[in-house]
Amino acid sequence: MRVLLVGTAAYAFLVVLLRVSGKRTLAKLNAFDLVVTVALGSTLATILLSTDVAWAEGAVALALLVGLQFVVAWATTRWPSSRSAVTAAPTLLLHRGEVLDDALRAHRVSRGELRQAVRASGSGDLSQVGAVVLESDGTLSVVTASSLGDASALADVPGAKG
Repeated sequence: MRVLLVGTAAYAFLVVLLRVSGKRTLAKLNAFDLVVTVALGSTLATILLSTDVAWAEGAVALALLVGLQFVVAWATTRWPSSRSAVTAAPTLLLHRGEVLDDALRAHRVSRGELRQAVRASGSGDLSQVGAVVLESDGTLSVVTASSLGDASALADVPGAKG
């Protein structure tokens, strides 16, 4: 009975918190966002299953996580220099058809994983790819050479000069 009552209350509270805090709270923009999302799920599970944690304590823990996420997101948008403390910079892995082996090694990405990302984007020829970027959230973004244009989307990617 406790799981039903406390679980329902905790779930409802979390839904309200997430609606009030906005879409950014559960965004997947960087590793910090992932950690907060996992921590929210773990906290909810603990509230549901542990009789050692009162509903009020769990609610405070959920509110704290959402509040900290809000503060960090607010700070990183107001002070760009604080962003580097929370998020990794994107990394160029392939530029204008040329694989950047040093970047692959530094970030433990194999050529096979790079090729897989290119194939998943619908491209079959590395020479026709303008850029592959390892994003701060760990995803690989593929920009075809025909879509590269002036490369302004790569402005925040070190080493991606026109």
